[in-house]
Amino acid sequence: MKLIQADRLRVNASGKDLYRFINAIHDSRIECLREYCRGGVLYCDIPRSDLNRLQKAAAEYGIELKTAEYDSLPARIRRYRKRTGLIIGAVLAAFIALCFSRVVVTIDIEGNSSVSDEAVLAALGELGVSEGTPLRSIDMKYCEEKLRTMVDGIAWAGMHRTGSRIAVQIREKVPAPEMVRGRVPCNVVASRDAEISAVIVKNGMLMHRVGDYVRKGTLLISGVRTNSHDRTFVDHAMGDIRGIYEEKVSFSGAFAAEVQVTTGRAEKRRSLSFFGLRIPLSLGESRFERSRSHISEKYLHIFGKELPIGILTERIAETVTALSELSEKELTDRLMERVYLYEKNFLADDTEILGREIAPRITEDGVTLDVTYRLEGSITEERDIFIDKLSARK
Repeated sequence: MKLIQADRLRVNASGKDLYRFINAIHDSRIECLREYCRGGVLYCDIPRSDLNRLQKAAAEYGIELKTAEYDSLPARIRRYRKRTGLIIGAVLAAFIALCFSRVVVTIDIEGNSSVSDEAVLAALGELGVSEGTPLRSIDMKYCEEKLRTMVDGIAWAGMHRTGSRIAVQIREKVPAPEMVRGRVPCNVVASRDAEISAVIVKNGMLMHRVGDYVRKGTLLISGVRTNSHDRTFVDHAMGDIRGIYEEKVSFSGAFAAEVQVTTGRAEKRRSLSFFGLRIPLSLGESRFERSRSHISEKYLHIFGKELPIGILTERIAETVTALSELSEKELTDRLMERVYLYEKNFLADDTEILGREIAPRITEDGVTLDVTYRLEGSITEERDIFIDKLSARK
C-alpha cells in the first residue's frame, strides 16, 4: 500500500438509522472524504482526530462502526512508539553516521615493505592522528614532513583523505650496500677444542690438516705470509673449517611444583570499544581472588573495512594454587622435551648431531639429565691482525 502523509481512518458504518446518522455527522461538521453508500453500508474516510465524535454519534443512533488504519507515516510512528530498542538503534545509527563523517575511521598505509605499518601508525599517533581524531584538526602537510624524520627508512610520505579514510603513501629509502670487511687483515682461529673434519680455504695459509686435534684459539688459517725476499704481507684470511667436538648441557626439574589450575568457575564481562575508548557494559568487579582471562574482539565491518567500533568479551576463569606431584617418568619425559627444544632452537642449522649420551641423576627433590653431544660443525672465528709497522704491506 502506498505510504501517505495524512493521518486518516477508513470507516464502514451500518445500521437501521444509517441516514439519520449520516445527517448527524454532516451537521456536526465531521470531515468525510471519499463518501458513498452501497448495500446499506456507509463508506468514508475521516481524520483520526474526528474518531471520538464519530463514535459518540454511532452510539446515539445504534450504528455499528468498523475502522481500518491507512499505512501512513504517523501510523507507522505510532505503531513503533513502544519499540524502544528500534528507536535507540536508529538514534545510535544516526549518531555513528554523524561521528564517521567528522572523524578518522581507518588509516591505510601504502607502498611500504621494510617499514612496518605499526611504526608508521605509532609516529602518526605521536602527531595526534589516529582512529577517532577529528578530521578538521589534521595538518596533512605537517604530518608528511614529520613522518620522514620520525620513521627511519622513509624517503617520502604523502597523505590524502577520502571521506573518513586517511591514506598514507610511503616511498622507502634505498639501503646503501653493505660494506664487507674483506680487506681488513685477520687470521682464522679455532672457536673451540675440536678434531678437524673438513677444510675449505678461500684466502690465506692453512696451518692444520684434517685429522688434527686443535685447542680453542689455535691458528687455523694465517693471514700473514712472507715471500722469498723476507718481505711480510698481511691479508684477510677466509675459509670454513669444520670439526668434531663435544658439548655438555644439563636439564633439571623438581618432582613437586606449585601450579595455577582452574576451578571450573568462570564469568564473562563485556565492554564497548569505541575509537579506542573502552566503555564497560558489565557492572561490578570480578569476584575471583585469582584468575586468568582471555579477551576476544569482534568489530564492525562495512564494505570489507574493519571499523574501530566493536564488542570486547573477556572470559575470566577462577584459578587456585595447587601442588603438582610428578612421577620420575613424567618428570623425565618433560625434561626430554626440553632437550629436543634445545636441539631445535640452540644448535646451529649447519651443526650435525653425531651422537648423544644422556646420564640421569635422580635425587630426593628431582631429576637432572646430563646430556653429552658429539657434534660436527664450523669451528672458525676471525681475529683481526693489528699492525704496528708502516713497512707492512697489504
